Parts: sequence; structure tokens; C-alpha cells
Amino acid sequence: MPTISMFYGILIKMYFYDNKKHNMPHIHAEYAEDIATISIVDGLILAGSLPAAKMKLVQAWMEIHRDELMADWKLATAGEPVFKIEPLR
Repeated sequence: MPTISMFYGILIKMYFYDNKKHNMPHIHAEYAEDIATISIVDGLILAGSLPAAKMKLVQAWMEIHRDELMADWKLATAGEPVFKIEPLR
């Protein structure tokens, strides 16, 4: 599972072929021991949790990079390598 971005201690990952459990496009965000699955389309948590402040950072980053995330999602569900995405600065 490649890490596509990392900022403020948050890892953003996207699994290959990961469209079985959650059909909608999504990412996995990890911060310390917290892990959340988050919809790319609307930024809502599908599973797990993150601290509120970290979740706001992830949602802001997703808003900026939504097109790139969707492009990576298409690659990942086809089993192809994904591209790194600029971190939140």
C-alpha cells in the first residue's frame, strides 16, 4: 500500500484493488495509532477516526488535490502505480 502524501505527521495511503469493501473512491489516513478511511468525493469518514484537528487538515488537503486523488484512485483500482501528491504546507 503506497503512501501518496505525508504532512504534519499524517500518512495518506491508497491501496491497490481497494474497491470491494468501500465501493466509492477513498483514501486511508493514519496519524499515530488513529486510522480513518475517508471518501475522496465528499471528505466524509467511512470507517475509523482521526483527531478533529488532523481530520480538518486532511479534508483541506483533499479539497486542494481532489482531481489528483481521483486520478490516483483510477490507477490504484486498476493495480497500477500511483503518483505522489504534494503535502499540505
